[in-house]
Amino acid sequence: MKARNNRIENREEKQFFLFISPWLLGFLIFTLYPMGYSIFLVFTDMDMTGSGQFVGLDNIIRAFTQDPLFYRSLLNTLYFVLVSVPASLLMSFLIALLLNQKIKGVGFFRTSFYIPYITSGVAVTLLWGWIFNAQFGFINYFLSLFGITGPNWLSDTKWAMPAIIIMGIWTIGNSIIITLAGLQDIPEALYESAEIDGASSFVKITQITLPLITPTLYFNLVMGIIGGFQIFMQPYILTEGGPSYSTYTYMMHIYNSGFKYNEMGYASTLAWLLFVVIMIITLIVNRTSRHWVYYDN
Repeated sequence: MKARNNRIENREEKQFFLFISPWLLGFLIFTLYPMGYSIFLVFTDMDMTGSGQFVGLDNIIRAFTQDPLFYRSLLNTLYFVLVSVPASLLMSFLIALLLNQKIKGVGFFRTSFYIPYITSGVAVTLLWGWIFNAQFGFINYFLSLFGITGPNWLSDTKWAMPAIIIMGIWTIGNSIIITLAGLQDIPEALYESAEIDGASSFVKITQITLPLITPTLYFNLVMGIIGGFQIFMQPYILTEGGPSYSTYTYMMHIYNSGFKYNEMGYASTLAWLLFVVIMIITLIVNRTSRHWVYYDN
């Protein structure tokens, strides 16, 4: 009997590795190997052809002392994250509250808010480029109905990044759905008890909903920070980093360094520096979460 059990366990073990082998091979070839090789590239001046030599810490020193676009792109990205992430959290929470109401046709509205998230990013970006057009765009036309002259959204250094932030907030459908799931996980008995005690809607939101939804908000916050630091497609398509580098993001700097200027070693250095920045900010958020995230268990 013991020998038979051992044969069954061995067969199940082989089947296990057989079934996970496609994912395992994909992870090793397309994730682990590129990450390891990029660490090697950090210490070289290798180009796209694979030719180059070992340069030690020169790429890191160059980023901090010789590359003004390093700081400019990092500050632009920080600006985007500091504005778009809190705004997205607030809008996701407010919209999820509305979508959590038991009204007729609520499924249609939930689908409508989620669709922008799954639509083609390039198509959506081109659409918003038309909306922000200074001459015939919808926003400036709408403002003109009230006698307001709209700005040159994508050609003005003051308005280019806010325009991209507005466009980013429009695609928060995933955060809305996640927040909605968190709201529906709150026990109805808590609201019923509060109503018996005469609590108003404002009190129920601030004393019940917000504390119990903080784990979901924490998740959206971390994911928003990670995604915000990787903003690339929207400014690249709409402005290519202009005007005057006002929308030149960190990911654009990595892309240009590697594929435009053929400096894969320096691009890898920038990528790993971004990883360090995201990791530090994520650890700070994680450390401070103990003071504001409430877990009912």
